[in-house]
Amino acid sequence: MKQSTLWIIGIILALLGYNFITPVTPRTITTTGECLTTAPRDRTAITLRVTTLDKNALKSMRDATARVAEINAYLENLDVKTQTTEFNSYEKTEWNHATQKSINLGTETTIAIEVSSDNMDIIEQILNQFAGQENIYVGNLQMFTSAETLQPIVQDCMSAAVENARARATALAAGDNSYVGKMLSVSYGAGGNVVAPTANYRLMASMAKAETMDAGAGAFGTLSARDTNVSVSVSATFEIK
Repeated sequence: MKQSTLWIIGIILALLGYNFITPVTPRTITTTGECLTTAPRDRTAITLRVTTLDKNALKSMRDATARVAEINAYLENLDVKTQTTEFNSYEKTEWNHATQKSINLGTETTIAIEVSSDNMDIIEQILNQFAGQENIYVGNLQMFTSAETLQPIVQDCMSAAVENARARATALAAGDNSYVGKMLSVSYGAGGNVVAPTANYRLMASMAKAETMDAGAGAFGTLSARDTNVSVSVSATFEIK
């Protein structure tokens, strides 16, 4: 059929009252929904920081690298995950108040490795091994929930938050003798927490784990066994009829 013929038919149908494009704006309602739950803290982490200082920049870096190699060799046979979180080498200076001049102390090299495990015995073993060793400093002791554990919990919480938003929308629509249809759009936000206390690491390494976790964060800032708080909030828009 020729285009001109289709055009004529379209004009005739339009004159007869036919409307091929009828925009329909659905009635909607937007509500919020929440979900609060917890996730077990299944991993413990510490940071081993190697710091060396030498007048010779190359020797400073070599000494630091050698110490890190010793640490990695020890950790190789343990069930841990590691990642380098810092590698920094710079000229260190100190202000001399007597001479009113800046003194060059040499090159300081710092390499930090975060070590985590799902077995607190292993973390205690590492603390005992390296706490107090020359040029090695232990810090950032924390318990946290791994991504593998947290992901399905957050996903379930997201579904619960959407159900909560739908329940609120249903209650509001009922006041207008309407009912809620399909969800048209949704956005969400999620949050959690970890414990990272200031701790006496040598004391922590020598204390019994059960006593430590039962006591919670006590006078020495030991670890707390509380679960991670997980919160999910959504904003959802539903069609109402």
